Amino acid sequence: MCHALLQDPKFFRLLLRIDAELAAEVHSGRCACGGVLHRANYPRKPRACLKEVRSEFASRFSFCCAACRKRKTSTSVRFLGRRVYLALAVVLGSARHAGQNPAAARVSTDLDVPVRTLQRWRQWWVDLFPLTPLWQAHCARFMPPVASDLFPAGLLKRFSGDAAEQLMRLLVFLSPLTVTAISLPEGG
Repeated sequence: MCHALLQDPKFFRLLLRIDAELAAEVHSGRCACGGVLHRANYPRKPRACLKEVRSEFASRFSFCCAACRKRKTSTSVRFLGRRVYLALAVVLGSARHAGQNPAAARVSTDLDVPVRTLQRWRQWWVDLFPLTPLWQAHCARFMPPVASDLFPAGLLKRFSGDAAEQLMRLLVFLSPLTVTAISLPEGG
């Protein structure tokens, strides 16, 4: 199951490789003003991250223009915006918490995520995610429609492959949300 991925260093390193590729695409371009982009990563203290890979997840790839000093941050499959928990924790914690069952309590304990934070994440998935430009632009591609009260688990099931592939594809799908202002509840 997807929950086992939270203990798999190979999956975390796969996410890091994807983020590095996304960052390389941004870095190969130029700023809108024509200036050269220099690496200017954001430091992070990721929660719900394996100790073996925490140092590799300690920064969010970003760039700064040498001429105008504007930031250009690449999309990410590791981080969901500016939140402290990794994106996979937000997805898996919310998916398991949707059932409000003993598994949700285990996820809360395993990820060291307070139950109230899981509840706020669920509220975001149900109330705010359906209103995001990303979902508004792509919801018609999912037939039959995914019920919002089943997010993110219902959405995760729509991606093909084994559990790791499904989660990776969902995180790639969500990556445009990582560079735009999204309203995740505080503490997330």
